[in-house]
Amino acid sequence: MLAVLALESPGLVSRQRLADLLWSRRGEEQARGSLRQALHELQETLGADGRGLISATRETVSLNDEGVWTDARALPALARDRVEALNLLQAELLSDLDGLDAAFDAWLAEQRRRLREVALEAATARLAAATTAESRAQEARRVLIIDPAQEPVWRIMIRAEAERGDRGAAFAAWEECRRVFAERFRSAPSPETAALAESLRGEATVMQPQPIRRAVVRGARLGVLPFKVLGDEADAEVSLGLAGEITAALARFRWLVLVDSASVAAAERQQSGEGALDLDFTLSGTVQRAGGRVRVTLRLTDHRPPEAVVWAERFDRDAGDLLALQDEIAAEVVARVDPEILLIEANRAAARHTVMATAYDLLLRAIPAIYRLDRQSYELAGAMLTEATRLEPDYAPAFAWHAYWHLFLVGQGWAPNGADVLAKSEELATRAVALDPSDAQALAILGHVRAFLHHRVAEAVTLYERALALNPNLPMAWVFSALALSYHGKHEEALKRWDRYKRLAPLHPHAFFFDAARLVPLLMMRRHEEVDAAARQVTALHAGFTFPYKIWLSALGHLGRMKEAEEVRRHLMGIEPDFDLAKARERAPLQETHDLAHYLAGLHKAGLT
Repeated sequence: MLAVLALESPGLVSRQRLADLLWSRRGEEQARGSLRQALHELQETLGADGRGLISATRETVSLNDEGVWTDARALPALARDRVEALNLLQAELLSDLDGLDAAFDAWLAEQRRRLREVALEAATARLAAATTAESRAQEARRVLIIDPAQEPVWRIMIRAEAERGDRGAAFAAWEECRRVFAERFRSAPSPETAALAESLRGEATVMQPQPIRRAVVRGARLGVLPFKVLGDEADAEVSLGLAGEITAALARFRWLVLVDSASVAAAERQQSGEGALDLDFTLSGTVQRAGGRVRVTLRLTDHRPPEAVVWAERFDRDAGDLLALQDEIAAEVVARVDPEILLIEANRAAARHTVMATAYDLLLRAIPAIYRLDRQSYELAGAMLTEATRLEPDYAPAFAWHAYWHLFLVGQGWAPNGADVLAKSEELATRAVALDPSDAQALAILGHVRAFLHHRVAEAVTLYERALALNPNLPMAWVFSALALSYHGKHEEALKRWDRYKRLAPLHPHAFFFDAARLVPLLMMRRHEEVDAAARQVTALHAGFTFPYKIWLSALGHLGRMKEAEEVRRHLMGIEPDFDLAKARERAPLQETHDLAHYLAGLHKAGLT
């Protein structure tokens, strides 16, 4: 808590934000109680010398920065001129505080990223100012400690060591460059850097620095291994058929790069393994029949160091209809594997340095920042997506996710100019579909833009049908189509579509959003008790998402539970202070007059004006 207050001083930090950061897994009352206790303990620990440093009101907590010196805030201003400050800045911030809470981990990762970029900027400035070969070599090393991906800096160091007359040090720098690129980035230095190293032997002239052309990487490389048959070899047909179905289904996800099973099998036979195919992930498994049942056990392995099994699941099915069995298991597998890989790739991207990032890198970093839904991370995500579309204007997913970012901007009440946001979201989503008309996710996002933001529900339904035809295993498309049908008054069909999503991906990483979609048809069908129960579960997954609180508040109003309604309304207003009945009416895409009236009546009964 002291770290959060120190890094955000002199600003006020809301009690709700502190509770969400440090006790996100607890209920609201329990989190508030833990916050009060922690504040008391902190003030006691600070003792007499710290009296007056912590200022706490009913709603906010702050640190009096006039009485405090904070290294992480002061060092950036000193780093260019004082090497001691730069060295301190490179140390990991709060290295012993990982794992306290998922929300705090996300906040800490962002603070570390910010300090790393400040350190890199300072180190780069020092390198630019270096005038001698010795100082250039020394400052280049400092830059590379922070970001070893900066290949031009490796060349500066190699040249500087050669200019000093120490060819051994120059060759050692080259070998270190090769090792780092092989181990950390699974690639080799560019021909330009190799030619520079060879020139030290007198075998080539030194090439002048050229802009680096990086290979465009736009997806994780995944191979589906032939599944092993346990028992009767007659089941080999089931194994091959299932591997083929899963490969074909995964190929519908545009950001995955699939290596066909035949190539993987050939590499295995030649004992060269998946390394020869440069795979990031492999999906492997076993098939076993016992009587009238078939058991399929699958595991996903990440082959980047440290190699590990990152997902595993077992499926037991009736063996009566083998084709139906293959279709059913393949659908569930791909709907679960896709978000797992996306989450792993996003975490890896967040850990990498941002220098020379591709649009794919930026997109991966932006996706988890969107779903954190804290304002600072959210704005950072928008900046990354803007840069991604600028870097690669032909990359459809970057445009689709930037449109998606605008959806939350409106939904959370953060849009300063609603009309501009509506126009921009439509422009981005339409551009994504124009770039790749077969991208099911881009179509689903365009549909949600038209249904949720523009209230053009009939158009959205058509887009969802095309998205599901292209990829029937995309959970997002099932959820968004369920919402659109409910907006259109078809609530029973909406629940069926939501159930389809839940069967495909019962533990989806973004369940806090997708599960909230069920609240709309439940409310419109007057199943208010079920709304109450489901909303409690959804908001426990993410306390900062406003959408479920609005539906929940309406249901509580109809149930007449005013005490609970007051608590939910207070939480909602803490996130979106200007939400009122007029905004609820304006934003609601409900097409049926009686549905809209029911939603607004519940909000009014719950005390919203």
